[in-house]
Amino acid sequence: MYLNRGNKATKTGFGEGVLEAARKNPQVVGIGADITASVGMNLFADQFPDRFFSLGIAEQNCVGVACGLAMTDNIPVFSTYAVFAALRAADQIRVSLCYNNLHVVIGGAHAGISVGPDGATHQALEDIAIMRVLPNMTVLSPCDATQARIMTIQAINQCTAPVYIRFGREPVPDFTNDSVPVEIGKARLMNPGNDLTIIATGHMVWEALAAAEILKEKGVGARVINMHTIKPLDQDIIIQSAGETGRIITVEEHQMTGGLGGAVAEVLSQQHPVPLQIIGMPDHFGESGKPAELLEKYGLSAQKIAESTTHFLISR
Repeated sequence: MYLNRGNKATKTGFGEGVLEAARKNPQVVGIGADITASVGMNLFADQFPDRFFSLGIAEQNCVGVACGLAMTDNIPVFSTYAVFAALRAADQIRVSLCYNNLHVVIGGAHAGISVGPDGATHQALEDIAIMRVLPNMTVLSPCDATQARIMTIQAINQCTAPVYIRFGREPVPDFTNDSVPVEIGKARLMNPGNDLTIIATGHMVWEALAAAEILKEKGVGARVINMHTIKPLDQDIIIQSAGETGRIITVEEHQMTGGLGGAVAEVLSQQHPVPLQIIGMPDHFGESGKPAELLEKYGLSAQKIAESTTHFLISR
């Protein structure tokens, strides 16, 4: 099992990444929609107040302003809750941002049901499906705060087109070794195994690793892959794992339709068909509750993932 250096919110890693990139590049500017600390942008806003613009609760306008700034040699970073960025401003992101292929980095906070007490209105469970279908858009879903920091810096410094970064609010295990290279578009093998493959994204990577430990005690070797990039998807590792393990399970804090599971299913159905099980929200809105309780209820805890995996193996 990987070492947890302590729980830390992925929103904090995002904020640290923005700040680090901004210190080295004066072209980085920030845009907020009446929220800063809750999406990790307070670190940047406090140090560079002259480069941070809070435009109020007007997400559609924020995207338009970000596009204008991108057209004038700036690198705008716009962050708000993912439900508002991906859904409320979808038209502006599609037409103004993606159609013009501009370098704007969007931080989608409060992703998944692990947001907890804020409930269904603030728990983004559809954003991957919406963002990954847009031409020119890169979609990132880091597993912990360290990876969020690293990938945010990469999104700002290395990308030249629209980027959507999905992250959460609650502190989660921070276990990424920052000395191990992270590459956008290249998933990372986290745990070896030949009986089946668990492909997880975001906060679910830690749960998948814990599930693999439970399965190991039962004699099941579960390969675990951290799919931190949803688009462009690492098809090679999916096809290779399908060939070597013969079964694949995907795990995500997202609707079962259109998210990571849907993306993996597209690859498998066309290139290497094998039995697939998608673990996620079953066409259901979230609800208020403690994060751990919600993960347990909807089958996204390590124990529930291990149980689903066992049933999957038996049924196949």
